[in-house]
Amino acid sequence: MSYFDFTSFEVSFNHHIKYTLGKKIEDATKLDLMNAVSYAVGKYLMDISFETNRRYQDNDPKRLYYLSMEFLIGRLLSNNLINLGIYDKCAVFLKKYGIDLEELVDEERHPALGNGGLGRLAACFLDSMASLDMPGFGYGINYDFGLFKQVIVNGYQKEKPDYWPNRYSPWLIRQSGKKCMIPIYGKIEDTKDLDGEYNPMWTDWKLLIGRPHDILITGYGGRTVNRLRLFSAWASEDFDMQIFNDGDYFKAVEGKIKSETISKILYPSDSKEVGKELRLVQEYFLVACSVRDIIRTYQKNNTDFDQLHEKIAIQLNDTHPALTVAELMRVLIDENALEWEKAWNITTKTLGYTNHTLLPEALETWAVSIVERVVPRHLQIIYEINRRFIDRLKEKFGKNSGPLISRMSIIKEGEEKQVRMANLAIIGSHSVNGVAKIHSKLVKTKLVPEFHSLYPGKFNNKTNGVTPRRWIVACNPGLAKLICEAIGDRWILDLERIRELEDFVKDQAFIDQFVQIKRDNKKRLAKIIKKKAFETIDPDSIFDIHVKRIHEYKRQLLNILNIVHTYFLIKEDHMDIGQPRTFIFAGKAAPGYHTAKLIIKLIHSIAAVVNNDPKVNQLLKVVFLPDYRVSLAEKIIPAANVSEQISTAGMEASGTGNMKFAMNGAVTIGTLDGANIEIAEQVGAKNIYIFGLTVEETEQIRHQYNPKEYLDKDERLKRVMDAIKSDLFCKKDPGLFDHIYNTLVDQGDYYLHFADFSSYVNAQKMIGKDFKQTNEWAVKSILNTARTGMFSSDRTIKEYAKDIWNIKSQI
Repeated sequence: MSYFDFTSFEVSFNHHIKYTLGKKIEDATKLDLMNAVSYAVGKYLMDISFETNRRYQDNDPKRLYYLSMEFLIGRLLSNNLINLGIYDKCAVFLKKYGIDLEELVDEERHPALGNGGLGRLAACFLDSMASLDMPGFGYGINYDFGLFKQVIVNGYQKEKPDYWPNRYSPWLIRQSGKKCMIPIYGKIEDTKDLDGEYNPMWTDWKLLIGRPHDILITGYGGRTVNRLRLFSAWASEDFDMQIFNDGDYFKAVEGKIKSETISKILYPSDSKEVGKELRLVQEYFLVACSVRDIIRTYQKNNTDFDQLHEKIAIQLNDTHPALTVAELMRVLIDENALEWEKAWNITTKTLGYTNHTLLPEALETWAVSIVERVVPRHLQIIYEINRRFIDRLKEKFGKNSGPLISRMSIIKEGEEKQVRMANLAIIGSHSVNGVAKIHSKLVKTKLVPEFHSLYPGKFNNKTNGVTPRRWIVACNPGLAKLICEAIGDRWILDLERIRELEDFVKDQAFIDQFVQIKRDNKKRLAKIIKKKAFETIDPDSIFDIHVKRIHEYKRQLLNILNIVHTYFLIKEDHMDIGQPRTFIFAGKAAPGYHTAKLIIKLIHSIAAVVNNDPKVNQLLKVVFLPDYRVSLAEKIIPAANVSEQISTAGMEASGTGNMKFAMNGAVTIGTLDGANIEIAEQVGAKNIYIFGLTVEETEQIRHQYNPKEYLDKDERLKRVMDAIKSDLFCKKDPGLFDHIYNTLVDQGDYYLHFADFSSYVNAQKMIGKDFKQTNEWAVKSILNTARTGMFSSDRTIKEYAKDIWNIKSQI
């Protein structure tokens, strides 16, 4: 690319080592060298950023701001080098110093800015907006600590602090002079203005300071560099000198310490009142800083707010930023004296809301008492929004509006009133989208059908996608090279072109190369497993991989039931299971989620029995890899033969792991849930293993479902459950897994494991049989890669840009 000159790169690299670190290159550690390379690359990113900003300033386009509590961006050095098109050149440059670039990449610490699919999706979207040269920017919180670092002790998950040295990151640029002053707490005084109109005054508030830091987001090809702006919470730079002078030094800085905990950790525990309040404060802090910064940018070129919605689009990534509705109204009304109707028109035309869950209990609510304490003025505005909304319902539905009001009101009545954040986001946005076809349908028909009836034009679908730059080019360079040799490199920015690989499914040389790349990736993962899980596995076995958050609806338990069944097939029934299997798990359980943590223990306990049984362990292995994160996913996903996507139908919004696995040639075993349905449509029925109940069947069966009936009818299932209830997997701790047994057998099996068990076992049996047909399996794998073009986040972003945001490429 034209911006990159390795002569100046070398100067920057050596300058950082010598003058910033005060070292000779031979004395520099790998971490020093990684930072030096990052700083040198960062200089070029900054130059492109200046050029991008100049382009935006000249064109004055509409801009998109993406508000999210999470951005799981992963390591940045390799991604930036790839998107700049200089990874190989940089590797050659470093080699002359005897430095291995891959080793330096592994030195980089993960930014602790996210946890799971929500944050990874946001990161993919930023990559796509920059690669499509669109003016799209992220807003988040600059956490010191992520969710947690997972360690396994005797099979149990233990949580350790996940610290990211953000203040020393070479990628984080502090934006001095752009801090945001945020009011919080206080009270409302009822006053009147000079015309006698009601004029509430927010008084006695405390002050938070949001200090912005930017991470530059490089688009593929190096034409556009956008930014992710993250805010760190600081107290007011002053503290009470009178208290300090009176000798109470700790109290004098107490407020400062409390304020700065706001950006300390991602998702503090909300099991206690103080934790709940901190979570709400975090959400408000993100929203208030973002809105203030967005308005500041808008006002550089505009003197009034008439065009705000024509120049700005704000997307709310789930309900966490839903307070944006009230905050934008507050800024327009209180700070800029707009009339309510005009402010509401601008607000609703500016905001869009993405729903990410079909579980009603997962829809965020906040106690009115907490909202009133933290943001009293916002609660007033929410009540006024709700009053006007209810008036509309009464006007439209008259005497029949009572039940509707109960379900649709932003305020949920009861012993303790609650603010329904999803209702606030729906009412305050012009667009409400789901993230897969089936999910969007269920949002309209099951989750919030009354809102869809009232606002049919608001609701739409935007099926998720993932960036092929990270999820093929970066994580699977062997496959990326093979694809480029076969069809050129235009697929990297236009993934639909990858379908051209279908022309090679009868090319034996191509098939052999594809199979060898998969085996090389499996050998690489086997080494990691040996190092991290202390288990030796066979690279020629089927790598059946289930990696995602540990949750009952994601049904790691169903996978476990089949593993135990397979164990007995080998040990007691002496059956041929086909190709040897290695079942690989990874994922974190929420610290307070007892059942999920017990599932992790059960996986380890089963692994201890299976892996140490000489009659079985040549045919079956079970592995759990700790501390699942982006860099580990980048090693796991390219090695998968089988991708487990087995959630209870109707409970997974979309999933994006399913897309990443399919792109890398894994064959999915899954239910007709989330984006699995669209993957099945794309790859074809012969190239995916679909099992289990459909969404409609799940709804029908619930009313009369009795898991004991399945247990009585299926001897295979009974043998498995008897083993879990026995002490086979917990000899040193009898009864350890009684809770899991009782959940499935005596407490209703809410997630329908037993109902899908037989179908799942049969699908797994078919996989074992089909995998032995090496060439036929390779063709399935190739066709999965070739037919995942629609699952690029570039396609998703183009749809958002056209249908919701009305933003365009600026090249």
